[in-house]
Amino acid sequence: MTTAEEAFHLPDYESDASVADLPRYFHANDVAQHNSTNDCWVSFLGKVYNITPLLEEYKNDTQVVNAFLNAAGRDISHWFNPKTGEFRTHDDSQTGLSVPFTPMGPVLHVLPHAPRTDIDTTFEVPWYKDPKYQIGTLTKKSRKIRIKNVLVDNDEYVLEVCTEEPLSQIRARYMSHNAHAHSYTWKFLRRVLDMNKTLEENNIPDEDEEFARLNMNRDEFMPTIFIYFNDDLTEA
Repeated sequence: MTTAEEAFHLPDYESDASVADLPRYFHANDVAQHNSTNDCWVSFLGKVYNITPLLEEYKNDTQVVNAFLNAAGRDISHWFNPKTGEFRTHDDSQTGLSVPFTPMGPVLHVLPHAPRTDIDTTFEVPWYKDPKYQIGTLTKKSRKIRIKNVLVDNDEYVLEVCTEEPLSQIRARYMSHNAHAHSYTWKFLRRVLDMNKTLEENNIPDEDEEFARLNMNRDEFMPTIFIYFNDDLTEA
C-alpha cells in the first residue's frame, strides 16, 4: 500500500480540462517539492508563487539566486508586513531611518535606504506584487484521504488534499496514480459523491481536531473513498 509520505503529488491540472479554470489551492507539501533552481516556489501571505522565471532571469547574480534558493519551497510570510504587503522594516541604529528588515541578506527589488549602483532599480512592480508569479492560494487546512480502487486488489492511495478543493480537483491529484480516474464513480459510505463539491460538502467530515483531542493518530482513521470502474476508458 502506498504510504502518505510517498503520495504527495501535485495536482495534474494541465491534463484535466474539468478543473482548468477553477481556483488553485496548494498545501505546504505541494510547495515544499519545488525547491531547486529550475523549479522554485514560495508561499507568503496566503498565496503561492512560482519564482522560477526570476531565477532564470537573474541566474548570473549569485546574491539574488542564493536569496531565493534559501527560501525555496518554504513559506516566507515572516518577511512581510501583513497589513501593507511590503517588506517588514526596522529603525536603522545609525541613521534612525526606517529600512527594510532583511536579515536573510539583500533581496531582489527591496531597496536599501542609501543609493547603490549594484542594485536593479529599473523595475516597475516588485516581484512580490507581480501577479504573473502568483499561481494559487495556500490552503487554510489540508487533510488526508485514502482512495481505494475496488477494481484492483490492494490498490489504496493516500492523498493530502486542500479542504477548499472540490472532488474534481482531488481527482486531478489522483490522476498521477491513475490516468483513467475520470472513468470511475467515486463513493463514500455507498453514496455517489458530487465531484463539484468539497469533501465537507459531500458530508465527509474533517475529524482531525477530534482525533487530536482523543490522542488518536489521524493517519489511521482517515476517510476512505471507494472508486468503481465504469467500463469506459474514453476519458483518460
